[in-house]
Parts: sequence; structure tokens; C-alpha cells
Amino acid sequence: MRKGNGKSDVDVERMDVEHELPPADDDTSEEAVQSGAQDQPASSNVYEEELRKAKTERDLLYDRLARIQAETENLRKRAAREQSDFREYAVFDVVKSLLPILDSFDRALETHAGDENFRGVELINRQMHDALAKLGLRPIPAQGEVFDPHLHQAIQMVDTNDAEDNHIIEELQRGYKFKDRLLRPAMVRVARNPNKSR
Repeated sequence: MRKGNGKSDVDVERMDVEHELPPADDDTSEEAVQSGAQDQPASSNVYEEELRKAKTERDLLYDRLARIQAETENLRKRAAREQSDFREYAVFDVVKSLLPILDSFDRALETHAGDENFRGVELINRQMHDALAKLGLRPIPAQGEVFDPHLHQAIQMVDTNDAEDNHIIEELQRGYKFKDRLLRPAMVRVARNPNKSR
């Protein structure tokens, strides 16, 4: 007996040929091949149909995903824009509520121009104007300018020969812009002089 790997050793010479399994019938194997050949086109058609459906579903899902991503991006941009607008409007309203205080400071300083007792008021007025200018408040130029209905509010038309037609001769209340938006138009008197029109 030969030594092996621990498995039962089979003596090939003494193998009983009669106890071997019989070979498969030739008829059966041919039938199996023919039936497999007939099943193969049918099953490949099924697989192709399933593949086509899977690709269609994949394309629909990719399209849906792209739309959802676009909607999400648009929503994010809209939310950021609304938040920015809200902040700007909040500051806009606060600055607008401070305009009467600026007007009072300006009138007090015009009335008491050069008075040493109003030196502190003048400094406070300058600080207020500087702080609001940093936020984006700008006065609208009026005196001597051409009347602009988008920036100025005409309170009175004055017939005069001393100024050109449609020019502002007096500013009654200062107007302001906040960033690029009109906060309050300047209240003005406008010259009417047909002899000196441009």
C-alpha cells in the first residue's frame, strides 16, 4: 500500500469496472442540448427586456436626482438672498427711524452756528453721521443741482432770474440714500426761469 495524505487509497488496477456508473444516453444528452438551445433565445429575450427596463428606470432616477439637486440649490440660494434682504431691510428701517434725530441736530447747529456751547453737539452730530455713513447712508446732493424727481421732492416752484430753470435753489430737508436705495427724497424749492433754460 502506498502512503498518501491520509485519505483512502484506491488501487486503480483492482478497480471494478462493472460497478462504475453507466454513461449517459446519447438521446438524452441531445434532447437536453436542443431544449437548452430553444430555451436560450427565450431567456435572452427576457434578460434583454429586463435590462432595458432597468436602464429606463436608471435614467428616470438620474433625471429625478438632477431635478432634486437643482431644486435644492435654488432653494439654498433663495434662502440666502431672503436672509440678506431681511438683514438689509432691518437696518434700513432702523436708519430711517434715526433721520429725524439727524434733522434735529442739523437744525440746532444751523441755529447756533459758531456757538462754543454747542461744540459737544457738533461732535455728536459728526459721530452720528460717520457711524451711519459706515452702514451705507449717504446724503443726496441738492443745492444748485438739476431737479431730479427720483431723488428730490419739489415743494415749491419759484419764479426767479437768479438761477437756471429747473435747478434747486433751496434745500428744505436733506434727502438720503441707503446703499443704492432711496431712503428719503430731499424736499426742495425749484427755480422756474424760462429765460435761462439749457
